[in-house]
Amino acid sequence: MEFTVQQIAELLQGTIEGNDQAKVSSLGKIEEAQAGALAFLSNAKYEPYLYTTGASAVIVSDKLELKKPVAASLIRVSDPYSSFSKLLSYYQNALLASKTGLEEPCFMGKGSTIGEGHYRGAFSYIGHNCTIGNNVRIFPQVYIGDNVTIGDNTTLFAGSKLYSNTVIGANCTIHAGVVIGSDGFGFAPQPDGSYQTVPQIGNVVLEDNISIGANTTIDCATMGSTIIREGTKIDNLVQIAHNVDVGRHTVIAAQSGISGSSKVGNHCVIAGQVGIVGHITLADKTTVGAQSGVSKSVTKSGTIIQGSPAFDYKQNLKAIAVFRNLPELQRELDFLKESNRNQSEIRDIK
Repeated sequence: MEFTVQQIAELLQGTIEGNDQAKVSSLGKIEEAQAGALAFLSNAKYEPYLYTTGASAVIVSDKLELKKPVAASLIRVSDPYSSFSKLLSYYQNALLASKTGLEEPCFMGKGSTIGEGHYRGAFSYIGHNCTIGNNVRIFPQVYIGDNVTIGDNTTLFAGSKLYSNTVIGANCTIHAGVVIGSDGFGFAPQPDGSYQTVPQIGNVVLEDNISIGANTTIDCATMGSTIIREGTKIDNLVQIAHNVDVGRHTVIAAQSGISGSSKVGNHCVIAGQVGIVGHITLADKTTVGAQSGVSKSVTKSGTIIQGSPAFDYKQNLKAIAVFRNLPELQRELDFLKESNRNQSEIRDIK
């Protein structure tokens, strides 16, 4: 695909400095881009590359003051990073739009319907009584169980699995290897020390505009629904347990896990390798630092916590500083003990 700088500027609602008819056919990093490529500059430390880049056009801030002449055409916008992200999304959607029609072999059960403009890859399976919207793209080896609902413009990449009764909203992205709706981890201990399986008869509901990273698993509810609310973005290799409720526009980084029946508020940030115990609540706008273990509820909006067990971020930093100094503090304590012992012995002699 080839575009002019003018066309890109119109899409991003930016202003142009330079040749508005320059042609762009690829995207690239500012330090590596060659002729015909479009790059962007949002981090000040990369500004020197602006004056040497081979890119034909660069997206920059409308507040950037040039220190040298620039060969590339500039597209000035208020937020270069967001604008470039928008362009990447446009480019990706254009590529996905080329995926249409039906590849064989694939299967769709009785009573199931699928909307216009869809794509069904080879060896994909759609169960009975499913309702699938318009422009849904189902890549090869996707499994969709019975009674599943999928909204418009959702993409399921290769090998993702949706168990029966799952509900997926519009404009969602489900990456390869995701499993949604598998049994929650529910087992009742028995008098003889064995465990009896507790049937998990609920489902999973994903609202609109959600992204689920590769190999993430979201368990169905024991009863009711495990819910991921609008706009939330979940990284690769995340585990969401049964009956968890994740709020709107929350982000969860890789290798984190949320235990059953916990509730995560809106606009929360959960960093990598965080563990959250069951049956607790995190208030809106809670931030949890990497490798933290959250063992109790957070009730105040905007709280930042870290550590295991996790507590106030600043207090945690102070505690870490003390922990690092423990060997020296131990030596000082031993010295004081020895000094006190010597003084006691001197008093006893007197």
